[in-house]
Amino acid sequence: MKFGIIVFPGSNCDRDCEHVVRHVLGCEAVFIWHKEATLPKVDCVILPGGFSYGDYLRCGAIARFSPVMKEVVRFADQGGRVIGICNGFQILTESHLLPGALLRNRDLHFLCKTVTLKTGGKKIPFTQKIPSGKILKMPIAHMEGNYFIDEGGLKTLQDNEQIIFRYCEEDGRVSEAANPNGALFNIAGICNRQGNVLGLMPHPERVSESILGGKEGRLLFESLL
Repeated sequence: MKFGIIVFPGSNCDRDCEHVVRHVLGCEAVFIWHKEATLPKVDCVILPGGFSYGDYLRCGAIARFSPVMKEVVRFADQGGRVIGICNGFQILTESHLLPGALLRNRDLHFLCKTVTLKTGGKKIPFTQKIPSGKILKMPIAHMEGNYFIDEGGLKTLQDNEQIIFRYCEEDGRVSEAANPNGALFNIAGICNRQGNVLGLMPHPERVSESILGGKEGRLLFESLL
């Protein structure tokens, strides 16, 4: 399987993703500069975390106009698999590949900590190896992770089982106390209606090896294989 990793000015998790793909999964990985007007032949596109364009104007708002994003949108519309992690999730919402928006964290502080997630929603290519209801631990590192969507949009996400990850307690209870950033309905990650595009704020690439404290994030990448 071949992964294409998009690199924007300000991306800082591209090498982490490349390491997981190449050295942990044993797959092929290529970096794709944001100014490219075409995509090479790949099976999955990764939009990594970081601060694309310095998060000027609004996180992900400038990156959506990078030449390569037209091809990413086309790739996704044709059923290609796309995963956006942290800043990548923000770019996916700005590009309208995923609904909703990521706002400033509730307490207006940058958050860097480990959170607990509850897996839900429908089975998608990224969760084939993750049972519904499974509890995962992953790190977050963001300033704008407060997911928001209007009431009708939330109902659509619920009806179509597009809410894939929610912040929860260690025993799986979804509570306000477990919500680190004020995200609506404790949403940490969602997919599109077709299930081929996933966005999440936590970083699975940072917990894909036991030496880093856990391998739970590896399940997302292994699911694709």
